[in-house]
Amino acid sequence: MAGIYIHIPFCKQACNYCNFHFSTNLSYRKEMIDAICKEMQRQKDYLNGQKISSIYLGGGTPSILTPNELNQLFTQLNQSFNIDEAQEITLEANPDDMNEEMLNFLKQDSPVNRLSIGIQSFMEEELKYMNRAHNADEALRCVEMARKYDFQALSADLIYGSPVSTMESWKRNLQLLADLDIPHLSCYCLTVEEKTALAYQIKKGISKAPLEKDAADQFEYMIDFFKEHDYIQYEISNIAKEGHFAVHNSNYWKGVAYLGLGPGAHSFNGQERQWNMANNALYIKNIENSIQYFETEQLQPADRYNEYVMTGLRTIWGVEKSNLKQFGPEFNNYFNKVVSTFLKSGDIIENQEAFILSEAARLRADAIASDLFYI
Repeated sequence: MAGIYIHIPFCKQACNYCNFHFSTNLSYRKEMIDAICKEMQRQKDYLNGQKISSIYLGGGTPSILTPNELNQLFTQLNQSFNIDEAQEITLEANPDDMNEEMLNFLKQDSPVNRLSIGIQSFMEEELKYMNRAHNADEALRCVEMARKYDFQALSADLIYGSPVSTMESWKRNLQLLADLDIPHLSCYCLTVEEKTALAYQIKKGISKAPLEKDAADQFEYMIDFFKEHDYIQYEISNIAKEGHFAVHNSNYWKGVAYLGLGPGAHSFNGQERQWNMANNALYIKNIENSIQYFETEQLQPADRYNEYVMTGLRTIWGVEKSNLKQFGPEFNNYFNKVVSTFLKSGDIIENQEAFILSEAARLRADAIASDLFYI
């Protein structure tokens, strides 16, 4: 089974750290929804008729759409793909967009069965630093309303490591999430990406820069905290209660095929990657005029091996021996040779099924993975 990702490239205001494709100009909304629906029709064979296990509406801010706009997308999804057995249909939502009318629509008149709420922090100073559109009260109210409408599958995003985040405020954030009993959490370290407002503000001395040591301390505290509260860190940035692992994201890490729709969206079918142009006006124009709107890269065996090692090490499933075999003796032998150093150091642990990153090495996951790449 495969996944579908729909990128909604609109936001009410720009978070200063975000480098995803989005626009605060909402004037093309109707044309954008029409274009994404046309793309569904054109890409209906990309997944070779596979049944769909998960659908994820991300962005941008999908919760900015109206019920009619969302219904248009869901209607076309039903017409273009086999989604009857989809286990998980997620909508990313900002707290300031969630009201009784929207939640009632999502629960009663849409196929959405999971909400991913972009809380980021319950601390006003941190929200202001990130230029978030909501405040702490709205974040709490959003979770309470989602509970009222019986959304059992809830996820919340949280950001740590900002220069205005202290260990004390981080502890309070985590405790609030645990008290709210949100079953799935995505906790990301604040990173300063090039060409973002935050990068400019730091360069000009307007904002403070994050400190790596503070972020590392907060990450390590988070690991201990969630273990004490019966959460499982099933991927380095994703933590969940038993039975609440995200189907869609787990499939990404396991190399399952997926189709990305909308400007800037990426697709993967097992052999190649495809990415749409990240320009709203051009995407709409090219879709309307049947002009090429994406680029494609044929993945070489080394690319596929490297991607699997990178994603596998980030998860509790690790780099599975049965999956390594699919890359052939050359890559299998190479991995077994290079991994020996990390087995001796204890950074990687081997069992009968897989090679798994040790808890102490999680902060260095990307560096360790890059050392295992076939170059």
